[in-house]
Amino acid sequence: MCSREIDGEILTLGASGWTYFSTFVLYDRETWTMWFPFERARGLTGVAGPLADRILPYRPSVKTTWDEWVADHPDSKYWYVPK
Repeated sequence: MCSREIDGEILTLGASGWTYFSTFVLYDRETWTMWFPFERARGLTGVAGPLADRILPYRPSVKTTWDEWVADHPDSKYWYVPK
């Protein structure tokens, strides 16, 4: 997971419709910069647009199941919103 914050602004990321080496190229709706997760980068790299060559850094994250999460964090809460 990457941070969406750059220069104090929160970016809204979306799929651009483009792929590169079978990976989606993202864009942000605020500046229309295109973002790509290069293998050796420290996050998403701006590849075109006003924020080209800037990095949205990776943030610490874990991949887990809800059962494992609740076992480790018993005070966790969630909201269920029925359809």
